[in-house]
Amino acid sequence: MEIFIVSVFILGYTAITLEHSLKIDKLIPALIMMALAWAGIAFGLDGFTTWFDSAKSLPMTLSGETHPERLHLMEETLLHHFGKTCEILIFLVGAMTIVEIIDHFNGFQTIKRIIKTTNKKSLLWLVCGLGFILSAIIDNLTATIVLITILRKIIKDPELRMYFAGMIIVAANAGGAWSPIGDVTTTMLWMNLKVTSGELITNLLLPSLVCFVIPTFLATFLPVFKGNIPVAEEEEKHSKNSTFMLILGLGMIIFVPIFKTVTHLPPYVGMMLSLGIVSLVAEYLSNRKFSLTQVESHEHVHGPTFKALSRIEMPSILFFLGILMTVAALESLGLIYHFGQDINAKIPENVFVILLGVGSAIIDNVPLVAASMGMFQDAMDAPVWHFIAYAAGTGGSMLIIGSAAGVVAMGMEKISFFWYLRNITWLATVGYLAGAGMFLLFQ
Repeated sequence: MEIFIVSVFILGYTAITLEHSLKIDKLIPALIMMALAWAGIAFGLDGFTTWFDSAKSLPMTLSGETHPERLHLMEETLLHHFGKTCEILIFLVGAMTIVEIIDHFNGFQTIKRIIKTTNKKSLLWLVCGLGFILSAIIDNLTATIVLITILRKIIKDPELRMYFAGMIIVAANAGGAWSPIGDVTTTMLWMNLKVTSGELITNLLLPSLVCFVIPTFLATFLPVFKGNIPVAEEEEKHSKNSTFMLILGLGMIIFVPIFKTVTHLPPYVGMMLSLGIVSLVAEYLSNRKFSLTQVESHEHVHGPTFKALSRIEMPSILFFLGILMTVAALESLGLIYHFGQDINAKIPENVFVILLGVGSAIIDNVPLVAASMGMFQDAMDAPVWHFIAYAAGTGGSMLIIGSAAGVVAMGMEKISFFWYLRNITWLATVGYLAGAGMFLLFQ
């Protein structure tokens, strides 16, 4: 039955990587392989000889257990993984909703108003710097969408905008790697108690900065970034509360790690508190009665909170559910743990993590990080966890399909895989290796 479950994972993941060729949304194979993997465990339960206790991070041997005892163990393990996965998903839903509420009030137009320069080099440093900072707060995917949307109002040349978008991908992924809320993978490591926010920032800020600065510096020498941009003035829709909602929304997201440090409660609790406060203010500013009981009311349907909830990326949430629960099935059988033990015995740990970063450019970094959490049993804030956070977060920049930021930029600006490979990949690779070298040097 192990062969069946591994085959389901391989076939499902192949379908995910061929999403654009098959024209099937990646959430579909993710959900199917999740269900089939756990069905395989249920049908083959009596034949398994090993099990991995995820709650205690210890492998165990199954020998004299009866079927009811094994069934109870499976249900207990499934509930454990589902609970941990839902903590991450609810956290992401809260963060996405706050960002959509900010956008409802045109809060991100405030960022556009501070971009005054027409010099290409200066604009490159400005947007990449914003990408690096914003992605640490609102995650790299959202930061990429916001900045490309702003660029469309500033740069009319599609070819030039593709170069800027490519560099934003590099900067946003680098910025997301050093923040516990900047990337799904760092959020996973943080919420699974592999890293703490303070140590993550301390250990990865400088390597991530190097990963962003060096490619941006090299890009300034390219002919495409020489000269000025003709900027056409446009009428913009302003809201008197846009700046206030931007500051409030970003501030409440930043508040989440502080809330966790003070209360020791899971991060999703703090995110729900932040979402509640931002929603309360949003409803008040929209002159609508805030009432959780008015679900069917006409006013509530058109309120900012309801609109924000209707615009969040639910396909991405379901995709993460499928991926994480499938990897959990492999982990429960001890397959990932034993694979990690074999890898550690054959190649140095740091080499493996660097290769993991390269792999994240080809394969989605979420399952790679989920798998790595089952491979290594190091203590919280061990160097390997910080290095995995850096490698998985920034390695995806080397190919446009290697990160959520790259995929969304690919769709928004119609960037082809091979155009990115020719023009941006070498810059992202230099940045990735330079940042990895910086991390290892300080370790």
